[in-house]
Amino acid sequence: QVQLVESGGGLVQPGGSLRLSCAASGFTFRTCAMSWYRQAPGKQRELVASISSTAGSTNYADSVKGRFTISRDNAKNTVYLQINSLNPEDTAVYFCNTHGPTYDYWGQGTQVTVSS
Repeated sequence: QVQLVESGGGLVQPGGSLRLSCAASGFTFRTCAMSWYRQAPGKQRELVASISSTAGSTNYADSVKGRFTISRDNAKNTVYLQINSLNPEDTAVYFCNTHGPTYDYWGQGTQVTVSS
């Protein structure tokens, strides 16, 4: 059974930082690209960052470039999202995802709220 379990969200002041984690199980993690998405209230879910299976390639949404860093530890079956210089527009539920031609798996999400 595939599981993606996010953690690390919370309430943070503007300018603060958080490190999100996504623990994966039930599939061969080291062979799969991974992504982080987010969905703000009333908005569509958007891709934030992605990383290749070997971490040799990463991609970011323009809105987070320079502030967010995606990484992974294939020995721990975990993907991370370091988020810095947070602003209220980053408030959203953050989801972990892996998908391919025949599969599309999502975690339950972790809430990030940026507020003073």
